[in-house]
Amino acid sequence: MNRTRWDHRLSVAGDAKGLVGHAGAVLARKCADQSGLTAELGAVFARLGAGPLWDRGVVLVQLAVAIVLGATSMRQISVLAHQGEVFGAPPSDSTVRRTLEPIGADAVLARRIARARAKVRKHVWALIEATETGFPWLVVAGKVLSGWVVIDIDATLITAHSAKEGAAATFKRTWGFHPLGAWCANTEESLAMLLRTGSAGSNTAADHLEVPAAAIEQIPARWRAKPLIRVDGAGATHDLLERLQKLNTTRRTVRFTVGWTITEVDETAIAALPEDAWEAALRQDGTVHPQAGVAELTGVNARAAGWKVRLLVRRVKPSRRHAANLTALEKQTGWKYSIIATNFGPRGMRGVPGSHQAQFIDVLHRAHAGVEDRVRTGKAMGLRNLPSKTWNVNVGWVLAANIAADLDAWTRLLGLYDDAELAKAEPQTMRYCLWHLPARLVSHARRRILKISTTWPWKEAFLICWQRLCALPALT
Repeated sequence: MNRTRWDHRLSVAGDAKGLVGHAGAVLARKCADQSGLTAELGAVFARLGAGPLWDRGVVLVQLAVAIVLGATSMRQISVLAHQGEVFGAPPSDSTVRRTLEPIGADAVLARRIARARAKVRKHVWALIEATETGFPWLVVAGKVLSGWVVIDIDATLITAHSAKEGAAATFKRTWGFHPLGAWCANTEESLAMLLRTGSAGSNTAADHLEVPAAAIEQIPARWRAKPLIRVDGAGATHDLLERLQKLNTTRRTVRFTVGWTITEVDETAIAALPEDAWEAALRQDGTVHPQAGVAELTGVNARAAGWKVRLLVRRVKPSRRHAANLTALEKQTGWKYSIIATNFGPRGMRGVPGSHQAQFIDVLHRAHAGVEDRVRTGKAMGLRNLPSKTWNVNVGWVLAANIAADLDAWTRLLGLYDDAELAKAEPQTMRYCLWHLPARLVSHARRRILKISTTWPWKEAFLICWQRLCALPALT
């Protein structure tokens, strides 16, 4: 058998007409239009004054669609030129730049865009709730967190490969930026992101106050009564914990879990715990973890006096990668320790039985590790590199990347919610299966028809998603 003869009598030509690459872009653009996002953004930019040739709301959405497809620079919006017969002529990279720059320069414009996104999100969440699968409430240790919207806060590093405004040395001895973001764990949306210089501190209180506030503003009022905020150890500051406490009102119950950097005082309190104070820890599925324990540290730790929080300590058997960083106490006891601060009281989370228990709070906070998936998705959606030398343009690019992540999430939640393979698919899978799908555009009876291959494995998923997006009611 000759295995190299597949190309026998095969030639390649570049003169075909009517072909459309990356045809999945119509799903992301349809999602933006049908949800009302394109119109709302256009209305915001229209308030700037004299109308430009381009509707800048369309430009921002088109850029977000290009990022969904994999664009990593403003110039790569030119991929949509290939789809001119579908979307019309695309904006130039200079038009994109003129659209992005005011976002970073005008705080009022940025707030108006945030309000427009929140308005659209309210509509989208109502549509998600109306689907057959309903709103995606989280399940932790076998308990459904009905009514609780979970916000995960985390920072990440973006490397700068050239001289860019705001780029600086980072705590990991790289060069670039250190943005702080907030994601909704329920829907995987990017709620808010603050672009910061590379030298921005991991525990800068002002930043950790701004981002959660912006994230909560993105949550529709109906779902804002019970937010849970999870932050890693970099966020444990007096200002943050006090501000989170003050978010509680008669109509809103805010719960939080925040990582706590361990000091010698904390270790003294841990060493004083009797062995019977430790309880077995739980895994994410609710089963007992045989090599981990949890204990209450509240009232034992002198350092926590005046913080008005509850402290829980977790111990696990250290792995080889931990060996070089173990403290004297950890080497002596053979355990590695971590502490979280929380405002969970005797009632825990309303509507979730047993949520006040230390084991549950521990496993709930450890689920915060899922935010790393959101960070990875964000970097796959335009945040791996900031394309401009100008700070204000890069601020606008970060917003476009966040919108791209939302469009990806909304498309899956509204059009693919019952598809076992694609409902939770990551960007690379979506690009392979749907976004980069080839098609042919034909005209018949004054109508344009986008035809995809009858043998494409994800043909039905594409068609069903398109039909569902077309059937969505308009934003009013």
